[in-house]
Amino acid sequence: MDEIIHQPLRLKIMAALRALPDGKGEACRLEFVRLKSIVGATDGNLGAHISALENAGYIEVEKDFVGKQPRTRVRLTRAGRRAR
Repeated sequence: MDEIIHQPLRLKIMAALRALPDGKGEACRLEFVRLKSIVGATDGNLGAHISALENAGYIEVEKDFVGKQPRTRVRLTRAGRRAR
């Protein structure tokens, strides 16, 4: 198994994202708040693991605003879909 995703929380993140359709549309992304709820992590813990997965090239992070509220969404990259 890949050492980067071997850590339990990272594996949960990858599994949650892998369940989404492949592609670049809205259905292929999970918002940070929803992902946090799915994997049962704190903001800081989830943020650190997302950064590690992003640095490995396994996920893509998109940050924008909805009105005045910040929004962070993540999706798997092709490398992330192939990671085992």
